Amino acid sequence: MDLSRCRYIVVEGPIGAGKTSLARQLGEHLDADLLLEQPEDNPFLPRFYDDMARFALPTQLTFLFQRADQLRQLTQLDMFRRPTVSDFLLDKDPLFARLNLTDDEFGLYDKMYRHLKPQTATPDLVIYLQAPVDTLLARVKLRGVHFEQSMPDEYLARLADAYARFFYRYDEAPLLIINSERLNFVDDPAHFRMLLSRVEGMRGRREFFNLGQA
Repeated sequence: MDLSRCRYIVVEGPIGAGKTSLARQLGEHLDADLLLEQPEDNPFLPRFYDDMARFALPTQLTFLFQRADQLRQLTQLDMFRRPTVSDFLLDKDPLFARLNLTDDEFGLYDKMYRHLKPQTATPDLVIYLQAPVDTLLARVKLRGVHFEQSMPDEYLARLADAYARFFYRYDEAPLLIINSERLNFVDDPAHFRMLLSRVEGMRGRREFFNLGQA
């Protein structure tokens, strides 16, 4: 795959996988526009981690509105604009909704999702970062975001499992699945170069990258 010809790249993964850091690094490498989630602009998110049942619906709908609005700018992707690197895939949004909402709440969410979802371009490449739950938990604690510290360990385990199930079935775009447990793309330039090499060497629509494997 010729990375320089990709106009729309998405980096995805559960909390603590490193998706935003890698998206920023890819954006700098490609001189691309960044399209990043805005958790700091969701006023319900801190309250969600303290009382998930009560604040799941407003938290989810706020993220849905944010993501749909951000993605509308991608409806006219063409070869004459800078590439875009994003740290979220809207198709994954229902994953959180199904995990966090009651059946009645999900019914309401699903109607709004179908109504709001813009007709965006399919990514040229999706990079899915995965890691063992213990690694994700350690990274969440290390980065020290205040409201994330009350996140139950069991919730993150369920979330990681939901991501794995989603991307097991995902076939809308070329997909590179990366075990990020022993990779540090930000602080180790060699790891980032290995990633770039692996992307350039992609020949199929679904490939895997695990440090230590050829």
